[in-house]
This record gives sequence, C-alpha cells and structure tokens, in this order.
Amino acid sequence: METFSWWKGHGTENDFVLLPDHDGAVHGELGADLVAALCHRRRGIGADGVLRVIRTEALRRIDPEIPETDAEWFMDYRNADGSLSEMCGNGVRVFALHLLQEGLVPGDEPVRIGTRSGTKTVTHGGPDATLSVDMGVVERLGHAEVGVGDRRWKARRLSMGNPHAVVFVDDLAEAGPLLEPPFVDVREFPEGVNVEFVQQLRPGHIAMRVHERGSGETRSCGTGACAAAVATAEELGVPLPVHQQVDVPGGVLHVRWHEDGRVDLAGPAQIVARGETSAAMLG
Repeated sequence: METFSWWKGHGTENDFVLLPDHDGAVHGELGADLVAALCHRRRGIGADGVLRVIRTEALRRIDPEIPETDAEWFMDYRNADGSLSEMCGNGVRVFALHLLQEGLVPGDEPVRIGTRSGTKTVTHGGPDATLSVDMGVVERLGHAEVGVGDRRWKARRLSMGNPHAVVFVDDLAEAGPLLEPPFVDVREFPEGVNVEFVQQLRPGHIAMRVHERGSGETRSCGTGACAAAVATAEELGVPLPVHQQVDVPGGVLHVRWHEDGRVDLAGPAQIVARGETSAAMLG
C-alpha cells in the first residue's frame, strides 16, 4: 500500500488539504475521486478543497492548458467535489505559508504563485505573519438573479478569476441553512458560481456568508470577500480607493480596491497538521 504525505491548513477556517507533489510523480493527473475522498468530513481528512503543491514545469507536462507563468510553483486547486477551480484567495495564502515554512521559497521576498487565474504575488512579514495577496483586477459583469426557497434577489455579478454573485440582505439569516446551492440561471453561470450574501454593518465594514460551487457553505471565501467588498462599494457609490473589513464565520479579512482596479486581500493563514495516508486507507 503506497502512502503519500499531506498537510492541512486554513485561512479564516476555510480549510485545505495540501499535497506535496513537487515533480508530479506522486499523483499524476490527480483524480477527482481521490480529491473528494480526502475532503470528506467523515471518511477522509476533511477540507473545503485540495491544493497540490507542484512545480509549474511539472504540472505543464500533465496539463499543457495551464496559463503561462514565470512562477516556479503552481497552486493546482480542486474543490471538495474534485472539480477544478481557477483561484482561491484563502488557499493561496495557505499555499504561500507552506512554501515559506518548508523553505521552498526565499523567506525575505514576496512569493509568486501560478494559478489558473494568473500569477498571484503574496507579501508577508515572515512565515508566521498575516499575508496579503494581489488578486488582480476585478471584472464587473452586471446583474443576475439568485434565489433561496421562495426568495429572489437581484445580485451583482463579478469575477475574481472565478465567478461570483453578490446579494445584499438585511440579515445573514435570510440566506437560510444553505444546504443546497442557491438558485441561479445556469445559462449565465454554466460552470457554476460562488454566491455571497452580504450584510452592511457600517461604512467600511460588512459581514458575509458564502455558498461555494463544488464545496457548499464554507466558513470563509477569499475571492468571495473581494467580490463582496467591490460590490458593496458599487452599491453605495463609494469612490476608490476602498478599504473594507469583511467578517466571515471563520474570522476577519481585509480587502482593498485600488484606483487601477486591482484588489488586495489580507488575512491570516495557518498550517495545523501533517501526516501520511493512501488511497486504500480512504476507502
């Protein structure tokens, strides 16, 4: 029975299994069944997603379609159901922390990481400090309809390299238990969408719940926090630059939307465990 190493980490309780596979020799194409088994909260390690830690040149041999990047390391990210995702704002901070703690990147420089939504740069004050990510330029794509049960809301559509629909509510409880994906028009979101429910608390301060495609409701979503902060500024007509504190069930994130359209995401990251397992042990 061949075993393989894993780490587990989280950013504001959005948790991930990290799979060190530096040269792509351990997991190859990384099947969806293995990812789903690792993420299962009863039979597996339990997580919202999997981050494969792999060198870009190694992943390109497996997947020639990944975007061009000059970053040595690539965050090969999968949702809890095994589906591919372009980007994860909490995950990229955890990924960078792992690289720093394991000495895989210089500890005194920003960390550049390849993702399916482009190269992300993570700045830090050391391997145990808050990390900040340049998330790139937000795309504002108009509006869509979102529903839960009999309720319907007009949502703002945005992309942070992955799709989001942001709904404003008076109370986060209006979203209900979020055990099922909210209603959306599949013609507008053929690859699924992350839905954020946002409550405005005071100027520069919002609270958020999120249902992530492929994972369900999570304790936090970094790209979702960025989308929520931008949508709030648009809704209120706040001029740039904008700083929003975003309270999520798992903690606090800070988002800055700059005059050139770029968005920065800052928050904590932590590695909490490591071990070995095998596909056979996961059943």
